[in-house]
Amino acid sequence: MSDAAARPWLASYAPGVPHELPAPSGSLVDLIEASAEAYPDRPALEFFGRVTTYAELLEQVERAAEGLRLMGVQQGDPVGIVLPNCPQHVVAFYAVLRLGAIVVEHNPLYTPRELRHQFEDHGARVVIAWDKVVASIQDFPDDLAMRHVISVDLTRAMPFTTRAALRLPIAKAREARAALTTRVDGAVPWHELVASDRIARHIHGPDVGDVALIQYTSGTTGSPKGATLTHANLLANAAQARAWVPDIERGTSVVYAVLPMFHAYGLTLCLTFAMSMGARLVLFPRFDPEMVLKVARKRPPTFLPAVPPIYERLAKAAVDEGVSLRGIPIAISGAMPLSADVVEPWEALTGGYLVEGYGLSECSPVLMANPVAPTRKAGTVGLPLPGTEVRVVDPDQPTRDVPAGERGELVVRGPQVFQGYWHKPEETAAVFVEDPAGGAPWFRTGDIVTIDDGGFVRIVDRIKELIITGGFNVAPSEVEDAIRHHPDVEDCAVVGLPDDRSGEQVVVAVVLRAGASLDAESIRSLARERLTPYKVPRRVVQVDDLPRSLIGKVIRRQVKEQLLSGEAGADAGSTSS
Repeated sequence: MSDAAARPWLASYAPGVPHELPAPSGSLVDLIEASAEAYPDRPALEFFGRVTTYAELLEQVERAAEGLRLMGVQQGDPVGIVLPNCPQHVVAFYAVLRLGAIVVEHNPLYTPRELRHQFEDHGARVVIAWDKVVASIQDFPDDLAMRHVISVDLTRAMPFTTRAALRLPIAKAREARAALTTRVDGAVPWHELVASDRIARHIHGPDVGDVALIQYTSGTTGSPKGATLTHANLLANAAQARAWVPDIERGTSVVYAVLPMFHAYGLTLCLTFAMSMGARLVLFPRFDPEMVLKVARKRPPTFLPAVPPIYERLAKAAVDEGVSLRGIPIAISGAMPLSADVVEPWEALTGGYLVEGYGLSECSPVLMANPVAPTRKAGTVGLPLPGTEVRVVDPDQPTRDVPAGERGELVVRGPQVFQGYWHKPEETAAVFVEDPAGGAPWFRTGDIVTIDDGGFVRIVDRIKELIITGGFNVAPSEVEDAIRHHPDVEDCAVVGLPDDRSGEQVVVAVVLRAGASLDAESIRSLARERLTPYKVPRRVVQVDDLPRSLIGKVIRRQVKEQLLSGEAGADAGSTSS
């Protein structure tokens, strides 16, 4: 089979994007060291206007690494990080890696129970945590007791004037400056850790094949699991991202970190890609349109990774406040479908591109993206990145390819694909399938896709969320797309609920527009115009809101749980379709 037939997407690459990349070498720490050598005096981080240069960043990384080493952190030890976006997060990430230890990222907004569950799984006994969650960690039971807790006060990374604006008590601010060795809640203050000497150069760091990160994900099946990613995986994905945007010059770009860096998407595009580019990374502890626009007035981003709701809110706020977004050449969207209703106003306001990509935590996470060029295709997640191979297979016989252009499960392999789930060999084996030709195994994404003649991939649905009613498969996203055209529907989520006769019945939870009242028959009537009868929802349930992940993605599993428990709102009941 010719290369063009086996990899049709290569012909659709934008000019300047290579087909292959060299195998990664070294470690992620080399990214910081190389940027510090090339651009020592250029800004690496900006936080509420306070700037850290690349030389200063490297020094802080080396001091924090030495502090952790003196605490007993060794190569291969998992170390928890529980922080929002802040300079300390970047330093902590690379300091842990400098020792050859393993970063374990956590959502700082998790409940104590959620945090405890993850710590039980990965076993870290050293944690670097936001001071707001230190008490929750210290309340873990004795069998999970931490050897060391490093407490991070985010405000210490801000300019003093900003701290004052946050109305910190003056006495407290003075005390914090004077008592640099005071321990907070029995934890080691972050500023004490970075007051250590710089780590000696001869102390061995990580190798390219070592595990760098445990990234928790629900994966393609079941409850959250820790995806183990090596330095090679993450280096490869950062290199693939650089190759995809060849027009961005090193040392000059401005990247906004509005995505949480504990999420795989934000981690790669901000913590690794941006640092490898010598970019100025502007850190936002949370997404606030006014906060972002305040920075954009002075220094707009040249590269903005985000999700559709962020682009929508930012565009609306810019129009409302009369702030120009011109000069944002590249915006990359992921994690959920990107509609033309978001793309068109964004590109009109910025004069740049907004393109969709796709990935999974198990893949570092980026697998494909649309070209940053006029050839991008709306409604698709784009093309496989350089060095990434994809196939579309029969979900029930995953070694068998489906005919070209037909729906099937996406399986992938490439240098960014993970090594497996942390201490879960059975779960790992379940997501890999042998290569029919005897090559490296393929990772099963759990996503149903089609690939067109140009190699562009369109996501149809997730296998685990397919509804089987009367023996027929129903893709929730297809039904949702139809129902969102109803003038009274603001948003919706489609799930399958148990049914004695059909196995599952199709049910839709709808959020209505302001002032609208529920007319279930009208909604079903619209669905009948667009869908075959077995796909039309049997029940329509009104809800006030839909549960979403931190980055705004609707969590259908939780919608289903609410409907089963009766926690949802008004139910229009069942009907024949």
